Amino acid sequence: MNLFFPEVCEACSNVLVDNELVICTKCRHDLPITNFHFENVDTVKKVVYGRVKLEQATALLHFSKKGVVQQLLHNLKYRKHQDISGFFGRWLGEELKTIDAYKKIDVVIPVPLYRTKLRQRGYNQTEQFGKAIAKALNAEYNDTILIKIKATKTKVFESRLSRWNDGAVFGIADNSSLKGKHILLVDDIITTGATIEACATELLKIDNIKLSLATMAIAD
Repeated sequence: MNLFFPEVCEACSNVLVDNELVICTKCRHDLPITNFHFENVDTVKKVVYGRVKLEQATALLHFSKKGVVQQLLHNLKYRKHQDISGFFGRWLGEELKTIDAYKKIDVVIPVPLYRTKLRQRGYNQTEQFGKAIAKALNAEYNDTILIKIKATKTKVFESRLSRWNDGAVFGIADNSSLKGKHILLVDDIITTGATIEACATELLKIDNIKLSLATMAIAD
């Protein structure tokens, strides 16, 4: 099959060689990694500082407009290349499981899509990312508790106020299993922090929980 339909790198489109998956070795080494979780940097926390309390927060990659990370996320979200999500999840999961603070995560929850968007796309682009991290941390993965109850149209570089419509956007279906747990919320990218703030506002209503965050990328 590879003779006729060779697997290619999601970043540069060159044919992958043996032992390369999703992204070739050169492109992987060239990706703009953050190392926030290794260096204990609060860059991601500062995006939502004063709005929501996060125990830990990290992003795997830096995102810049027209950069390679934007291309990868575009392929993931609009070209059905779900393998990118799992690739980033396995990568970040292997790193987080070496850090004591993340070993205490009980449940991994993805930022949900509204039902019509989920039907149109056919998948949540963060699902495989979250599942891979949950597996690495030996944590539960749950995508049924946090739900999106209102459709929103968002763009990466819109302001926080323009991205967040009036009224509740997210809700909790059943929080009984989350009381007292340490939750890791996962998403593809954090920009203004509006989406994370909206999700966190609902999750933090649950009794005695701790909330952390991990994303594939952070917009510079």
